[in-house]
Amino acid sequence: MSDITQALEQVITSLIAEGKEPSVALIKARLADPLPMPVIIRALQAWKKNAKVPNIQKTEPTLNTEARIKQLEQQVAELTIRLARLEKI
Repeated sequence: MSDITQALEQVITSLIAEGKEPSVALIKARLADPLPMPVIIRALQAWKKNAKVPNIQKTEPTLNTEARIKQLEQQVAELTIRLARLEKI
């Protein structure tokens, strides 16, 4: 189970122990590390449906456009060199 899942379960459990109905706002306010609203909403919906928080993993951010273009240009250059070597054979 991921740290995010554990944190969400802990917050929801503590709210229930206090006799409060878990809500997105209460969960967001109690989390030590901020999470995107869609993640909190999904976790709360799953908990209300199954009394269980789904396993939520942190993903790596995608490259910005400039970094992606630079990476693709480098790949094209490497493939061009490789193709030229193959054509010589």
